Amino acid sequence: MASVPNFSANQIEQISRILGDISSGSKITSTLTALGIEDTSSESTKWRRLNHIFLHYKRRDGAGSKLIDYVRSVLNPAGFVDDSDLFEDTRQKLNAVLAFSGPHYTQEGDFHHTTAAKTIDEAHQRAKTLQGKFRGRRIHAEVEKYCRPELLQQNYFHAVFEASKGLAQRIRELSGIDGDGAALVDKVFSVERPILAFNTLTSETEKSEHKGFASLLKGCFAAVRNPLAHEPKLLWKGEDDAADYLSLISLLHRKLDDCVGTGFKP
Repeated sequence: MASVPNFSANQIEQISRILGDISSGSKITSTLTALGIEDTSSESTKWRRLNHIFLHYKRRDGAGSKLIDYVRSVLNPAGFVDDSDLFEDTRQKLNAVLAFSGPHYTQEGDFHHTTAAKTIDEAHQRAKTLQGKFRGRRIHAEVEKYCRPELLQQNYFHAVFEASKGLAQRIRELSGIDGDGAALVDKVFSVERPILAFNTLTSETEKSEHKGFASLLKGCFAAVRNPLAHEPKLLWKGEDDAADYLSLISLLHRKLDDCVGTGFKP
């Protein structure tokens, strides 16, 4: 995150209430100790204890660094493997408060910075998970990786553009081949000497499937990314188009998940 905001006293209280609900007193103590955060509070209530501590550091440091460190530790996704619903519910509540200062806590357990929300409705909208925003559609993690800030800002035009660039980047990373667009796909997914294969290529059916997904990749670059690079943003249709395009890109990422290296050299 580029800079740590100096959260308001009201934000600190709301965040303390949220975090106090998910930890025992002993867990709070051990987390504070591990982070080197001094506990100067005599409060017994968990949220009041956290509130006192973070207000102290707000006054001392003029920033919310200690609060950010505490959130990263106590709301680490690895600690919620058996209770993902609690993690997601807490994350959404936290983001609704954080939105007024800009930070957004991600599903990966880190902070991204976006422009600050100005209204309660906007804050709650931003707090929704991307999966919830595109309900019923399986948005691949690699898609979110490349366009999360744009989606949080509801900048769907550039979200799809960044996601399509991320698709090409992933092909380069998986294959070790430079290039872009259709030329990259032809190099990596050639039927005769493919660098990566969608299946074993041992039957005509599998070869046809391999060709089909390679064509779909090229079609995605031709129909999505290239026009976006030249099309005026004014003509963009918004969230509906974004959901459809991101679903397509997600499908292609899932196929890339299952790709295997063939051993062929370029």
